[in-house]
Amino acid sequence: VQLQAFGGGLVQAGGSLRLSCAASGRTFSSYDVGWFRQAPGKERDFVTAKRKSGSLAYYADSVKGRFTISRDSAKNAVYLQMNSLKPEDTAVYYCAAAQGIIMSTVRFASSYDYWGQGTLVTVSS
Repeated sequence: VQLQAFGGGLVQAGGSLRLSCAASGRTFSSYDVGWFRQAPGKERDFVTAKRKSGSLAYYADSVKGRFTISRDSAKNAVYLQMNSLKPEDTAVYYCAAAQGIIMSTVRFASSYDYWGQGTLVTVSS
């Protein structure tokens, strides 16, 4: 499956942004999906993940209550709604996917087989 993330940009602190991840190649609905981010000079960190079916989602503590992951199987897409953005949210955001991720490992980048190219989010203070 090929992933393409887009929707990043420059936003002021307190603002909102919605990232999209479009999938092509295979039926996206059979994949678990996630969003990760990487700030300059730092490692790639887990942001959120959602199972292939149902409403169960996982969030990093730093974004809980502010970010929401959703997916539209009909459009083969995953979204990341980001509200109340902070300067520390500045990073390149990546969408990722894999099949059959073990629940305890959804926060690890190594659990994902497919990655989008990343989209830059810059939050100004």
